Amino acid sequence: MEKIRLRLKAYDHRVLDRSIESIVDAVKRTGAQLVGPIPMPTKRRKYTVLKSPHVNKDSREQFEIRVHTRVVDIISSTPDTIDSLMKLNLAPEVNVEVRSMDKE
Repeated sequence: MEKIRLRLKAYDHRVLDRSIESIVDAVKRTGAQLVGPIPMPTKRRKYTVLKSPHVNKDSREQFEIRVHTRVVDIISSTPDTIDSLMKLNLAPEVNVEVRSMDKE
């Protein structure tokens, strides 16, 4: 048995939560233990752009991108759990990072 950590990132938190629900349902169906989803702090990137270059320096626009992150740990995974995770259809705008953490 090994521990698997899933880290999901998306710009839209509603799409991210729907993906998390489908992952949790798939893992619970196989009988594996699950910790999470744990919401991580939202990262905000701010950009300031001049509205009209060369003319009005004081006229600017500000944009912000928010990246929402959730972490799910699967404690006792089985081969059936991994197969069900591979067969899931998640939204294309959700970035999934899978990390295997061996127990020692």
